[in-house]
Amino acid sequence: MKTPCEIIVWNIVPVIKREFAKNLVNEFGLIQKEVAKTLETTEATISRYLSGKRAVLEICDQEIIDEIKKSSKRIVNKNGNNIIQETCHICRLMRSKNIIEGISDSC
Repeated sequence: MKTPCEIIVWNIVPVIKREFAKNLVNEFGLIQKEVAKTLETTEATISRYLSGKRAVLEICDQEIIDEIKKSSKRIVNKNGNNIIQETCHICRLMRSKNIIEGISDSC
């Protein structure tokens, strides 16, 4: 059995970052290099997020999806200086909603 921390690190954080990456590219027009710098990761990781090869779980809860969009906007407005704060905000929200219920292999 995995601990809650293992689930968060291996499953939840990558899903959150994938959603941030998708929003930063699709809604704000950032290129992968800019997204990688903003999210403090590599361009290869961003490429895998966007192609669906990494963080394949889906978020089904609309409140979480809406909060990710709001967080993405705050990340862009602060040039990524708040990525940890925004990631933790989404993670806390998911935990408060019993994280596994909001995520599944397909909605």
